[in-house]
Amino acid sequence: MKRVIYLTAMLGAGLISTSSSAQQVSDSVMPKASLQDCIQYALTHQPAVKQSLLDQEIAEHTIKSKLADWYPQLNLAAGLNHYLKLQTSYFNGAAITTGVANTSSAAFTLTQNIFNRDVLLASRTAKVVRQQAAQNTTSNQIDVVSNVSKAYYDMLLTKAQVAVLDEDIVRLERSLKDAYNQYQSGIVDKTDYKRATISLNNAKAQKKTGEESLKAKNALLKQYMGFPADSALDVRYDTIQMAQNVQLDTNTTVTYQNRIEYQLLQTQRSLLEAELRYNKWSYLPTVSASGSYTFAYFNKDFGKLYNNNYPNSLVGLTVSLPIFQGFKRTHNIKIAELNIKRTDWDVEALKQQINTQYTQAMATYKSNLNEYFVMQENVELAKEVFNLIDLQYREGIKTYLEVITAQTDLRSAELNYYNAMYTVLSSKIDLEVALGTLTPSIQ
Repeated sequence: MKRVIYLTAMLGAGLISTSSSAQQVSDSVMPKASLQDCIQYALTHQPAVKQSLLDQEIAEHTIKSKLADWYPQLNLAAGLNHYLKLQTSYFNGAAITTGVANTSSAAFTLTQNIFNRDVLLASRTAKVVRQQAAQNTTSNQIDVVSNVSKAYYDMLLTKAQVAVLDEDIVRLERSLKDAYNQYQSGIVDKTDYKRATISLNNAKAQKKTGEESLKAKNALLKQYMGFPADSALDVRYDTIQMAQNVQLDTNTTVTYQNRIEYQLLQTQRSLLEAELRYNKWSYLPTVSASGSYTFAYFNKDFGKLYNNNYPNSLVGLTVSLPIFQGFKRTHNIKIAELNIKRTDWDVEALKQQINTQYTQAMATYKSNLNEYFVMQENVELAKEVFNLIDLQYREGIKTYLEVITAQTDLRSAELNYYNAMYTVLSSKIDLEVALGTLTPSIQ
């Protein structure tokens, strides 16, 4: 029985250790990460998102700090005094000394706000301030999703281009070998295999450029994700999935309320309306209740100071009402009203901006989508042309120059296809941002 318990404990410890190790690996290494993996990591680790979440916590504690003024305020004040020379008072035509040499007191005071416009403003706007902090976080998260998605697709594009060049290099190496063999056999002159060598060198140079560009784009994706610069990050390469993601319903119309910028302006307007009410409350009195209890000690002999206590206590109600402040309150109310009107114009300007952004994004997306379909068709045509010309060349019907031209056309068609795929995916993200449908929950 003891042996079973021991083995169970060791197995549990091993599982915990394995789980901890796996967690550490997942935080520092992401082999073959999908777009969802990258976005999820960024929403957890990106510094801008972390700062926004901290801002939400700060806002929450600020609200609670303001609302604390609704609670009773209890204070203690204590003091000990020794008069080197007693005070002198003038009474009935004579100067007399009053008081004792040693005094001490301890006073407890309790204050309760009944009506205070500062505290009332804090309680009325607490929900809106929380909402504003959450919306700022959402805004930053949307930016992160957009940036990570574009950087992810850009990196996939470069990987796909390198893969195309790899395939092209294989074809060119085979063509170079065939051309050289034909030259050695005396069938053709050395021009063919020289051209093949030039094309092969160009393809290798392009591949090297793509590989170096891939490093830079990998670094940019890490930056947008908040991923450690010295850790390994690779993305999953799935052109079929990418091709399936290019489509978007172009009949969707823009809805202002979906845009986080519009929501933030509406929240700001609510806060300005609260500020207007706050300024109107300045005509109302501030009311508070208070009470105190004081322990008082007096004695000319310091050693006997605390032998006798002469306490006093009181309760009171304080009402404070400014009568005239040089029309300051009137001007503050007018400023608050004008700020609301100004925000209304901000909303109108934003609507126009959203309409323009949506129109441009939709036009760009449709144009890029059409180009993508054209490039997709071109790839199929280029493959057919190359295969046919390559076969005819081997049968001695076509010249090698035509083979080189067909290979170049095929490579260009494939590179243009992947570039069109990235462009349409990128423009799709811009359109989703314009529509307000790109949210942190879309992963």
